[in-house]
Amino acid sequence: MGEYNLKVTIDQDSGFCFGVVFAIDMAEEILEQDGYLYCLGDIVHNDEEVARLKAKGLRIIDHSQLHDLHNEKVLIRAHGEAPETYKTALQNNITLIDASCPVVLKLQNRIKTSHDNKEQILIFGKHGHAEVIGLQGQTNNEALVFQDIAELDNAELPERFTLYSQTTKSTDKFYAIKEELLNRGYEVKANDTICRQVSNRDKDLPEFAVKFDKVVFVSGKKSSNGKVLFEVCKRHNPNTYFISSVEELDKALFAPGDTVGIAGATSTPMWLMQDVKNALEAF
Repeated sequence: MGEYNLKVTIDQDSGFCFGVVFAIDMAEEILEQDGYLYCLGDIVHNDEEVARLKAKGLRIIDHSQLHDLHNEKVLIRAHGEAPETYKTALQNNITLIDASCPVVLKLQNRIKTSHDNKEQILIFGKHGHAEVIGLQGQTNNEALVFQDIAELDNAELPERFTLYSQTTKSTDKFYAIKEELLNRGYEVKANDTICRQVSNRDKDLPEFAVKFDKVVFVSGKKSSNGKVLFEVCKRHNPNTYFISSVEELDKALFAPGDTVGIAGATSTPMWLMQDVKNALEAF
C-alpha cells in the first residue's frame, strides 16, 4: 500500500459485454491452434486489449486488405459486417469466423426486412462506426444515418419512416429523438434496438459513481459506449477522470485517504482495470 493509502474498488458490472467476450474467446482459441488470425478491424475499441492479442498473433486488416487476401481465416468482430464483406470472402475463398454479436445480427435482419418492405429508414448512430456501416449495408447504403437530431433540421425527410438505433446508444436520447420527430409532425415507426446490457449501465453507474471521492473511468478513446458511460459518471460525480492506460494516471488528482471507484466501458478488459487499481494502491 502506498503513502496515499487510497481505498480502491472496481465496479464489477463494468468490463466486456457478452458480445466482446464471445469474439475474444473465438480469437484466442484459433490463435492457440494456428498461431495467427486475421481480424477485420480492431477486435474491440481498446488499444491495450488489441495490443495484447496482437502479441499472440492477431493481424488487424482493413477492407482494402481483405480484397487482396485469399485462402485464409478472417474474424468478423462483434460489430458485424455489411453483405459486401461476405461476398468478398466467398470470391476469395476466405473462411469467415463470424463473431458478430447476436444483438447486432438481429438488428441487421430487422433493418434488412424493413428495407425489403420498401420502408424509408433512419438510423440513430455514429457516422463511420463499424456497426453502423454494417447496418447501412443492409439497405444498400440508402438509410439516412444521423448522430444528433440537429442534423435532421434541414434534411428533406419523408412524411413516414422507420427509426432504428445503433445498439450502444443512449436509450433516453433515442426516446427523446423519437418524441421530437413526432412533435415535428412525422409518422415514426420507432424500433428500440439498444442492447440492454449496455443501456442498463446508464442506470447502474450513477449508484456506483456517487459512493466515491473520485472515479477513474477506463476506456479506449475510440469507444462510443465509453464516451457515453464516462459522461454518465461525470454527471453524478464531477471528480471523474477518463484514462485509456495506466500511464495516464495523475497522482496529483488524488488526496491521501481518498476512496476511488474504477469503472469502464463494455470494451474495457477487467485485467486493465485491475492494473489501474494496483497502480492507484501504490500511490
